[in-house]
Amino acid sequence: MCNKRIIERNMSIFSLFHTIHYLKIKQIIFQIIYRLYIPPFIQRCQVGVSMLLKDDISKYTCNNDMCFTFLNLSSDFKGWNDISKGMLWAYNLNYMDWLLQEGMSYEKGAEWIDRFISDLPGNRIGLDPYPIALRGINWIKFISWRRESIDERHLKQWNDSLYSQYVLLSKKLEYHLMGNHLLEDAYSLFIAALYFKDDKFYRKSKKMLWQELKEQILPDGAHYEQSPMYHCILLDRLLDCYNFSSYNIRFVGQETFNECLKEKIVLMLGHLDSIVWKDDTVPLFNDSAYGIAPTVSELRAYAKRLKLEWKSLLMNGCGYRKLCSTRLEAVVDVGNITATYQPGHSHADTFNYELRIDGRPFIVDTGISTYNKTARRQYERSTSAHNTVTIGNKNSSEVWGGFRIGKRAKVKVLSDTESEVMAEHNGFKGYIHQRKFAINDEVFTINDEIIGNNTAECISYIHFAPDIELLAMSSTEIRTNRANIVVSGAISIDIINDFVSIEYNRLKPSKTIKILFDRSLTYRIF
Repeated sequence: MCNKRIIERNMSIFSLFHTIHYLKIKQIIFQIIYRLYIPPFIQRCQVGVSMLLKDDISKYTCNNDMCFTFLNLSSDFKGWNDISKGMLWAYNLNYMDWLLQEGMSYEKGAEWIDRFISDLPGNRIGLDPYPIALRGINWIKFISWRRESIDERHLKQWNDSLYSQYVLLSKKLEYHLMGNHLLEDAYSLFIAALYFKDDKFYRKSKKMLWQELKEQILPDGAHYEQSPMYHCILLDRLLDCYNFSSYNIRFVGQETFNECLKEKIVLMLGHLDSIVWKDDTVPLFNDSAYGIAPTVSELRAYAKRLKLEWKSLLMNGCGYRKLCSTRLEAVVDVGNITATYQPGHSHADTFNYELRIDGRPFIVDTGISTYNKTARRQYERSTSAHNTVTIGNKNSSEVWGGFRIGKRAKVKVLSDTESEVMAEHNGFKGYIHQRKFAINDEVFTINDEIIGNNTAECISYIHFAPDIELLAMSSTEIRTNRANIVVSGAISIDIINDFVSIEYNRLKPSKTIKILFDRSLTYRIF
């Protein structure tokens, strides 16, 4: 037992070392600063000016009287710091998206804003920077749309509180995390600058926003964290920024900056067109789930209302590739972790793929059901939860701690055409894993080669969609109600009763195929 604890402690130390190794110096500095100093919330006074904007995307209905539903979990209101359903649920409560849901009356919305302000001194979660950023945009929209109904006393009270929250946000920008959190901070502070006509906010947010957009939006239009869900969330918010800024010119040079925002929007829309399935849904790679982000159809409609035009872009920088035929549609992952210093939403999923046949899901990502640091969260980020290969029951990248990655696989693309992609990675110590994806009109083929001198257990996992039924199976063939798989090189094939999740906190029973092989494996799907 003592030796086991020593080994686990050493593994934790090594994991932490390899994680910190990839961080930016600025992240480490701000991790220390924010642990030693917490800026106080100080009430300030400021006048806001309501803004015009084109119709945005309606929010999901999540509030019914005193009952809230987020992430498919419902609860009566028990206070702003209620974490009984998890921290992400509590964050959603503090975003106050429901202010903008259909059917929300002015009176009820005003009551909730008043309550929030009254409860603010004891609200720890609500004063975290990320909830401030998202809630601030919701308040500005609510005030702008309902301005004629708001009396001067309420308007002053709300503006003073809102401005004070933004002053706090400006002092707690999430440089310790970076990634999508820092971009959301920049979006929100930029919109606040327009609302309050605050030159200091404007200069700071404009500089930060452009820096982060250049850093985070890859040349092929993908967001560098490579989560289709977060791509949609961040595109929605960027459309909001462009919307507000286009119809509310309040600073010199704002029109020029709007063109910069437009440039990044067009890129992000172009990427979305290239990765989306034929039914306008997205693959659930990395941390992605349905029911959180706006749909692709909603984003396209919003962009068209803003008179934006775009075209599909070829995927290259993001690491994803799409292989298509008349019946078959596959998206494969042959990329590295691009956001090296912020891989919190990345998985150990190198060479993972999803496959649709005749427009219907056949082989799927296991998905994510939770952000809570549980065994389920660890599994959903693991290699075995994806349609790829494990060697020696190890992960291809070292996922740990819910949102951490230590050592990680390095990918090299060997060939890349419209119908075939071949790549290799070194994520398993002492081995190179080569995988080739190929497609023609009727067949999708995957070939795996394991290069290395040592012997180890090689397992290929195939996760079926929940509605797939296994009809028959042998050592060389798997027959289902949607397609057949012919296998060459298997030592054994087993069926696992499993679960997949396409939404938070909703697990659906499914079947997973576990193929044991030695060095070389090929399977054909048709």
